[in-house]
Amino acid sequence: MRILVVEDDPVLADGLKVGLGLMGSTVDVVFTAADARAALSANRFDAVVLDRMLPDGAGLDILSALRRQGDMTPVLLLTALDETPDRIAGLDAGADDYLGKPFDLDELAARLRAIVRRREGRASPVLAVAGIVLDPATSMVTVGGKAVSLSRREFAVLSALMEWPGAIRSRTELEDRLYGWQEEVESNAVEVHIHNLRAKVGRAAIETVRGLGYRLRTEP
Repeated sequence: MRILVVEDDPVLADGLKVGLGLMGSTVDVVFTAADARAALSANRFDAVVLDRMLPDGAGLDILSALRRQGDMTPVLLLTALDETPDRIAGLDAGADDYLGKPFDLDELAARLRAIVRRREGRASPVLAVAGIVLDPATSMVTVGGKAVSLSRREFAVLSALMEWPGAIRSRTELEDRLYGWQEEVESNAVEVHIHNLRAKVGRAAIETVRGLGYRLRTEP
């Protein structure tokens, strides 16, 4: 997943970036409402972790603006305002979930996986396509029942392909899943990861669509 964290506490923001990154996500961080609006207008994220209280505005205003624009990016409100009326206001403003501070990182990650899964219309927590099974919670992949070891970025590419099996994912879309703003994009990174994935999950599993991108075959 590519996640935007909007949090004005630099220590907490850095902890989220590192912690979620270790779990396989690509995380970008902003500290103000203005930067959040700019990031959301220029980039696509799988989910947003949004604080309600920011130095230059309210998180609920950002959330309400997103929903008015028809942007259905999953949003989890992460805030110290955790009384029942606060949670009701956040959910009624369009939040997909609400978590009070302090919080457990594993629970936060699980809630993010759940709201992304709901957006994609999936009930199952695991992805299974043509004999390939991927578990986002454990970062485990099996092919034909046998465990396969993937790097973090190989896992990210395979996840992107498996979320929409049969759909073409462009090189740019895959790069967005692999790299945050502060990371340099290697010119042939996607091709290298696709090559490595084919060696591990089967050469015929991933199809190159010339000039457009890649897609996962839906049949073995």
